[in-house]
Amino acid sequence: MDEMKTLPSDIEKHLAAHLALYKTDPERAHIWDSSVIGVPGPVRTLMLRTKGRKSGEDRYVTLQYFTPEGAYVVVGSKGGVAEHPAWFLNLLAEPACEIQVAAMHAHARARVAEGGERARLWEAVSSEQRAYRAYQARTTRQIPIIVLEIKAKDAGTPPAPKPTGGEG
Repeated sequence: MDEMKTLPSDIEKHLAAHLALYKTDPERAHIWDSSVIGVPGPVRTLMLRTKGRKSGEDRYVTLQYFTPEGAYVVVGSKGGVAEHPAWFLNLLAEPACEIQVAAMHAHARARVAEGGERARLWEAVSSEQRAYRAYQARTTRQIPIIVLEIKAKDAGTPPAPKPTGGEG
């Protein structure tokens, strides 16, 4: 399998522009037309803050999210490139993170779904966003599914996510 090493620069530019918009106008950035990067959209997105595993500095990324089984779920696809995304590696080193969904902020703890849970979540998210199936086909690594569990003290802050069906 000839795996991609990095995302194309035009996709990186669109992702950076979306992140900049999320930082200045999160309500507008929440629903994003991902067709600019070749992914069916529009999609619901969140902004994730992690601690850099090497630098210790705050790192931000916007990601499509899903809410199957009543939890916030994100996918470490990185478009099916050979290596895991940096944000995922940061979460492995330090699972404490923050999410912003539109104007809502919450502290969360990330964990990687495994076994039967991963299989269920993979089916749910890859049915909703079929691009993930193509990404998995182009890489030898297993694309991780990450559950973002809202911390108890913030549990009253975010709107309780509702399981999603076929809509993004």
